Amino acid sequence: MGYLLKNRIGDVTEFVDALARVAGGGTVVDTDVIQHLLSRRRASTSLERLTARERDVLELMAEGRSNAAVARRLDISQAAVAKHVNSIFTKLSLPPAADDHRRVLAVLAYLRT
Repeated sequence: MGYLLKNRIGDVTEFVDALARVAGGGTVVDTDVIQHLLSRRRASTSLERLTARERDVLELMAEGRSNAAVARRLDISQAAVAKHVNSIFTKLSLPPAADDHRRVLAVLAYLRT
């Protein structure tokens, strides 16, 4: 089995080598594909650091819920929600920045997994 991107088959030597490995029972996967998969794995690993409650909060954030709505849905205080949200930002490496909306970036990280 093999998977190469178009730009790799332009290099005849590399293509023939990959073809020989596949014909010999090996596997060939383009390095760019592997890098992309590993970067996605790093994103999911950061989400794995979240507690179950933090994942619940993040899921409700992804539904567009405010902190007040999250508090009502989870039957916790708004202060507890704020603490969970800040913990999510920390665990996802989303420091305060003038040009970024951390809540949106956290939801995007959630949706990518």
